[in-house]
Formats: sequence, C-alpha cells, structure tokens
Amino acid sequence: MKIIAFYVRKYKLSVICILLIWYLSVWFIPPHTPLDNVKFMDKWTHFIMYGGTCSVIWWEYLRSHVRLSWLRLFLLAWLAPVIMSGCIELVQTYCTTNRAGEWLDFAANTTGCTIGAFIGIGMAHFMFKRC
Repeated sequence: MKIIAFYVRKYKLSVICILLIWYLSVWFIPPHTPLDNVKFMDKWTHFIMYGGTCSVIWWEYLRSHVRLSWLRLFLLAWLAPVIMSGCIELVQTYCTTNRAGEWLDFAANTTGCTIGAFIGIGMAHFMFKRC
C-alpha cells in the first residue's frame, strides 16, 4: 500500500489523467452536441486524451529523475497506456451496455500514445541535452 501511495504522490497528474480516461471511457455518457457532426471527432478525442496522458507521464518522469531509464519510459509511458487502451476497449465491449469497443478507437489511442512519446523524447532532449 505504501508503494501505491508513493507513486500517486510522485505522479499525481498522470494518475488523474488515467482515472479520468477510465471514467470517461466506461461510465460517462457523452451528451449530444453539434460536434457530433464533425467527421472522426470521437477519434480525435481519443488521440488527444492518450497523447496528453503520455506526455504528462513523460513530463512527470523527467522532472523527478536525474538519470533516464529508456526501458522504463517505454514500458510505463508508452506500452502501459496502449495496453490500458486495449483493456478499456474490451471492457466497453463485454462489460457495458451503453458502450462499444472499436478497433479504430484503439488505433487512435495508440497513435496518441506514440505522438505523446515523441513529445516526451523531445522534452528529454531539451531537459537533459545529453540524451
């Protein structure tokens, strides 16, 4: 339990983003708006949510570490959100009645994570200038 509290304190914004994604993806029912008519608006939303979350994870990692572990960054700041995204799509398909998992959502999430990782690599180069 102490280790969970440690990571929640160290990565507050990342935890908030992750919890917000779970809430919005599983329990929240979005209202109808004029933006519903914009083609692929749902996919852009997925792209931005996951790209932003991955960027936040990178930023919090970079600000709290002196030495970088590229493997840890790959696993926690790219692969873990991609796997979480797949799990959410499965939960939407098999555990909800008001949501449907979609392959294109998963693709948009993965693309967002990848762009977030490139932003994180850019931040690492800027912050450390030796990467």
